[in-house]
Amino acid sequence: MGGPVMKTLTITHLSVHYGHILALDDVSVTLPGSAVTGIIGPNGGGKSTLIKAVAGEVADFEGSVRVDGRALDRTRTRIAYVPQAREVNWDFPLSARDLVMMGRSRDLGWFGWPSGADEQAVARALERLGLAGMGERHISQFSGGQQQRLFLARAVVQSPEIVLLDEPMTGLDVTTRDTIHGLIAEFVEAGAAVILATHDLEEVEAICAHLICLDRRVVAAGPAAETFNAANLRATFGGRIAVFDGA
Repeated sequence: MGGPVMKTLTITHLSVHYGHILALDDVSVTLPGSAVTGIIGPNGGGKSTLIKAVAGEVADFEGSVRVDGRALDRTRTRIAYVPQAREVNWDFPLSARDLVMMGRSRDLGWFGWPSGADEQAVARALERLGLAGMGERHISQFSGGQQQRLFLARAVVQSPEIVLLDEPMTGLDVTTRDTIHGLIAEFVEAGAAVILATHDLEEVEAICAHLICLDRRVVAAGPAAETFNAANLRATFGGRIAVFDGA
């Protein structure tokens, strides 16, 4: 996936409104490279909005997003975004190969034609995600787990510096989850900053080195070993979660 990139993502005083609804309120956090940062919080707490703001999917927000101290420039920083499956139009006339090839668009330009190297990269990514030989299928012909893997294959061919994963494990079987865990480890080893929005607290314990507890505002943030505790979970979720001793 390329050499180490060691990107540090700094979000400062980020606020997002959807009409009269305040989705994020003055969020300031630092997310390190070569590590997985988890984002947890209640439904409607802003996890997806934070991911989308970094991905460039939010048209207007207050505050700043900086990479290694410089304003985020999405034409220079390789950002891979894996959205929630329910937010994708799976009826769009697109093959699996075309979807994954979109990850090469930065290098191809608007009118570029895929080279043999691009085609090989896409084929390798599909094979890596267990989708070899399925490149000509329409994206609607894949199961939910396979659709998620298509977006991960697109991320692979980008050689990303920042990887944004919005609830990537929802509804997946154990084998697919293990595959995604392995891929996340590869992104981290290559130096990427991986940001994972999840509702699965076991996932946090398993793979996250850093953690953001979010309920529109930052409740707590820092190394997961320090931040993932009963007090912060109660403050984040209130009565919406059962917290057991040792959490």
